[in-house]
Amino acid sequence: MWLFLLLNMSKINKLKENYAFRRAYKKGKSFVSPFFVIYITKNRRGGIRLGITAGKKIGGAVKRNRAKRVITAAFRECLPEIHEGYDFVIVARTRILDIKSTAAAVSMKKLLNAAGVMKSMKANEQNTGLAD
Repeated sequence: MWLFLLLNMSKINKLKENYAFRRAYKKGKSFVSPFFVIYITKNRRGGIRLGITAGKKIGGAVKRNRAKRVITAAFRECLPEIHEGYDFVIVARTRILDIKSTAAAVSMKKLLNAAGVMKSMKANEQNTGLAD
């Protein structure tokens, strides 16, 4: 049981630098859902990095932290199916507070599949996203 928990709780590499966020906003491709906006850019490091922003429009610190926890949990659920070599910046929207992380994960998987960064994509969908 402990091994399962350790495998599921793998550490996510975080984006922390301002220039990385600005690069994603400027050069990244965006995908929108009612709960969040995902900006995706390729990176040269080969790994997967995640940055999350939750503005004051979301609410106070408690609500912003909950939004970030929900997004992190949803991303962790999608992580095994994502190709390496991408940076993700996820901007929380106000409706993220109304859902659980499982519903956010379903929405996130749809967006990531549309972006072309999921490993389980069909061959005919590979020409539409960032997988080029």
